[in-house]
Amino acid sequence: MHNVLAVAGRELRGYFATPVGYVFIVIFVAIAGALPFYAGAFFERREATLENFFVFHPWLYLLLVPAVAMRLWAEERKTGTIELLLTLPISPTQATIGKFLAAWAFIAVALALTFPMWITVNVLGQPDNGVIAASYFGSLLMAGAFLAIGSCMSALTKNQVVAFILAAAVCFLWTMSGLDLVLDWVRRIAPAGVVDFVAGLSFLEHFDAVTKGVLSLRDLVFFATTIAFWLFATVVAVDARRGA
Repeated sequence: MHNVLAVAGRELRGYFATPVGYVFIVIFVAIAGALPFYAGAFFERREATLENFFVFHPWLYLLLVPAVAMRLWAEERKTGTIELLLTLPISPTQATIGKFLAAWAFIAVALALTFPMWITVNVLGQPDNGVIAASYFGSLLMAGAFLAIGSCMSALTKNQVVAFILAAAVCFLWTMSGLDLVLDWVRRIAPAGVVDFVAGLSFLEHFDAVTKGVLSLRDLVFFATTIAFWLFATVVAVDARRGA
């Protein structure tokens, strides 16, 4: 755990060592705050709820989380510092988890800075704060799943642009898998069991349940296993790099 925290601390400081980290946070908070008002008809709904705030998070994460994840390993490979990192007395697993936790904490900071939205709905009405808290938690879990995918894609290439495109594409497929547009096509070529499996992979399906205030074990297990699977794939990719 000491090695994991050391890597996480090093990475987290790196996010705030340059203006890039602050620019990302400003962009995230600005877009996340603007979408409910301009695209979600916040005032026209006349409801003290943040439902139209969280509904945009999966689509917002499709671009912004891969932008954070693309530098996790691709930059190390491009600059050659990955060889130095892997010669230190830390395992690929420790390095992977440490980098992931730092990026996840960075995203958590950006998400936490949207708290004025929570204050706004409490000023305007009497929202169900339990549902809002659950939605924030679910949003952070979903961001972690997106980030784990991005970490794996970053470990596969030394080009950050390629890592970004791969991460965004894979996250897009995982997000879209629960939509009727995709499921209708799957129904034509696969049995019902496969259709249910594909639908169960969708971030939208599990996140929608959480935003309704329902923190079911099924949804928590889905996000946890998604994060674990892609982090394991990242470790395999990093370990293969060290073996090479």
